[in-house]
Amino acid sequence: MSTTLAQELFAIIAPVFLVAGIGFAWGRFRLPFDTKGMTTLVTWVGTPALVVSTLLKTAPALGTLSKLLLVAVVVHVAMGLLGYLVLKRARLSCKAFLPSLIFGNCGNMGLPLSLFAFGESGLALAIAFFTVSAIGMFTAGQAIAAGRTSLGILLRTPILWAVALAMVLLATGTRLPGWAGSTVDLLGQFTIPIMILALGVSLAKLQVHSLGRSALLSLVRIGGGMALGFGIGALFGLEGIELGVVVLQASMPVAVFNYLFAQYYSNEPEEVAGLVVVSTAMSFMMLPFLLPVIL
Repeated sequence: MSTTLAQELFAIIAPVFLVAGIGFAWGRFRLPFDTKGMTTLVTWVGTPALVVSTLLKTAPALGTLSKLLLVAVVVHVAMGLLGYLVLKRARLSCKAFLPSLIFGNCGNMGLPLSLFAFGESGLALAIAFFTVSAIGMFTAGQAIAAGRTSLGILLRTPILWAVALAMVLLATGTRLPGWAGSTVDLLGQFTIPIMILALGVSLAKLQVHSLGRSALLSLVRIGGGMALGFGIGALFGLEGIELGVVVLQASMPVAVFNYLFAQYYSNEPEEVAGLVVVSTAMSFMMLPFLLPVIL
C-alpha cells in the first residue's frame, strides 16, 4: 500500500474512529450523556435538517436519487432473505436476529464514512440509502421484533418527510430563503458528530456474549451486505461514487437500534448486544481493505 493511499484511508477512518472512541471513553467513565435525549434530537431535528441541507446543496439528479432509493430497497430485501435462510439453517430466532442482519449502521457510521470518503456528493447518495434503512428499521424491523406493525410508525418517521420535502424543492427548482437555508445548514451540522459520539457511548454499555456466534453472524451482516452491494449495484448499472456508496452502506455493522428493539421486546438482548459490538469492531478492521476497492 502506497504512503499516499495509507494517508487517504487514515483521513477517512480516523475521524469516525476517534470521535467514537471519545464517546466510548465517555461511556466507560460513566460521565453524563443523555443517549435517549440525543437520539430524539438527532431523529426529529438534526437528521431531517441534514437531509434537506445536503440534498439542496449537492442537488443530485432526481433520477439518480430515485435509483439509489430503489437499489437500497432491493439490497435490504435481499439481505432479509439471506438472513432468514442463515438463521433457519442455524436454528436461531428470526425475531431476535433477523433485524440485526438486515439493518446496518447506515446512520452513525455510514453517513460520516461516506462524507469523508466521497465528499458531500457521496453524503447525499448515502442519505438516500440511509432513508430506506431508517424507514425499514422502524417499520419492518420493529414488526419482526414485535410480531406486528403499524402504518402510523411509518408516517411518524421524520426522515421520510425530509426526503419528500427535499425532492419537491429539487423538482420545482425552489430555493429556501437565505435565513431558512442557513438555519437548516446549522442544525444539520451537529448531526454527524452527535451520531458518532452516541455510537461510542452505546458501545461502552454493551457486553459480548457468545463470541463465536456473534462473529459468524457479523460476517453474514458485513460480508453478505458487501457482496449484495457489489452485485445489486452492478445489476442496476451503478459505478463510481454511486456504487462505492452502496457497497459501503450495505457493509455497515449491526445498528444499535436493533439492540434496543431486542431489549424492548425481550428477544435475547444480550446476544444482540454482542452482535453490535463484534460487528462494529469487525467493520473497523474491514474498512482498510474495502475502501481502496471502492474509492
